[in-house]
Amino acid sequence: MLDFPTWKKVWLWGLTLIAAAAALPSLLSATSVKWPDFLPDPQVNLGLDLAGGSHILLEADASQVQAQRLENMEESARSAMRNAEPRIRIGDVSTAEGRLSFMLDDPADLDRARERLLPVINGNGLVREWDLSVVDGQRMILTPTQDGIETAVAQAMDSATEVVRKRIDALGTREPTIIRQGDTRIVVQVPGLQDPDQLKKLLGQTAKLEFKLVDPTALPSDVAQGIAPLGSEIFPYAETSDFAGQAVAVKRLGGIRGDSLVNAQQGFDQQTNEAVVNIQFDQQGGARFATLSTENVGRAFAIILDGKVLSTPSFREPILGGSAQISGGFTVETANNLAISLRSGALPVDLSVIEERTVGPDLGADSIKRGLLAMMIGSVAVIVLMIASYGRFGVYATIALVFNVLIILGIMAGLNTTLTLPGIAGFVLTIGAAVDANVLINERIREERKRGRRVVAAVENGYKEASRAIYDANVTNFIAGVLLFLFGSGPVRGFAVVLVIGLFTSVFTAVTLTRMWVAGWLRKARPSDISL
Repeated sequence: MLDFPTWKKVWLWGLTLIAAAAALPSLLSATSVKWPDFLPDPQVNLGLDLAGGSHILLEADASQVQAQRLENMEESARSAMRNAEPRIRIGDVSTAEGRLSFMLDDPADLDRARERLLPVINGNGLVREWDLSVVDGQRMILTPTQDGIETAVAQAMDSATEVVRKRIDALGTREPTIIRQGDTRIVVQVPGLQDPDQLKKLLGQTAKLEFKLVDPTALPSDVAQGIAPLGSEIFPYAETSDFAGQAVAVKRLGGIRGDSLVNAQQGFDQQTNEAVVNIQFDQQGGARFATLSTENVGRAFAIILDGKVLSTPSFREPILGGSAQISGGFTVETANNLAISLRSGALPVDLSVIEERTVGPDLGADSIKRGLLAMMIGSVAVIVLMIASYGRFGVYATIALVFNVLIILGIMAGLNTTLTLPGIAGFVLTIGAAVDANVLINERIREERKRGRRVVAAVENGYKEASRAIYDANVTNFIAGVLLFLFGSGPVRGFAVVLVIGLFTSVFTAVTLTRMWVAGWLRKARPSDISL
């Protein structure tokens, strides 16, 4: 165990120095010394509790999910009846009381209608999403089940969490914390962001984009009074539109939604030079947009964003390329934010800010100062005790301790992880764990010497026997750290990250490096006795 060939020494020293060097940019960032620009610059990110930043709690309106499911079911049911051979005619369609009901024109079509609806209401087959009932042999009623509603809300919240994550990443922020809280809430923490206004605007925008045909039969006087023709609905114009304060009636069903977008970029109109958003549909969305534009050349359509009409242009010619342009009195900033929102995907449900906190950097600086002070005091006390107790072997343990801290920082910088206040606590705990390994080794060597073994044999057996206990203890701690990371959140995960990394580095430095140094000293000095 004390045999270290040259290649192994070079490998261990190289690995140690590279990992330790990766920590230097993070350490120098707290001083006036500038890291050279031509060198890699890995940095340890500071969490919200250390760097300050913004904390926002978002809450979703679950009733929107139910309303959207009801509208989707109505459109699916109409399509299923329309595509039947021969066509099944229905009427008196109602979505009152949160359920869909319609009347069959011919009661003889009941069995065929039920057969057409079964694939629609079964969904993915894992959860019964809708109950189908028949009243008076002619009226069919589709009622959403509680399991179906809960599943839909959970899926919507998962999608909303992912959309929020994409939007924040597009801002260029580093290591945000985005987690679900309860059934309808999302916690967002963005370190280093002191002005949350842009973040709130970006997250508060649902980015639900729709293209719907304008109803030409709607009378302006009726629309002004909120009266829409049968099968249509009214949307107000956006405040940035030239028709702000007015409204327009559009066809309720049909049209295209923005969920088939594959790209959105801020650009400029070639004729007016105003800021616009250029969008691109996927293959299926492009085909639907081409069909819509081909069948309605000369007709006006509304571009609706989050329930507000941006503009109502007309299809001058079929649009076959799957590309379109959105205008609506944008500035470059608002157009860019909209492009980010559209690229990230529409939120399946509106999110409202119910709690907001801004953490200043002063509190984090004080936490860092106190945490470093605690670590320094603990380290000095440990170093003094180790050297006083084990002499030369204590010096080796101290050097290993310094390398251990540097390697942890280097690995965290290389992995672009985040250091939180509990992470500093993990550092302190790691120092204790690393020293504990050396204590076990040195005490075992001392016991071997008391049994009368020679120096080399005592050292070799001491490392061999103590390593078993060290590995067993660290495996147990590793399991605990992994569980904390998997099931914890925020600060708990920060602690777990440092703990798990520290377990590997402490074993490497306290066992492997010190053994290499001790072996080199024994070969060179060949002592007849050691003081432990």
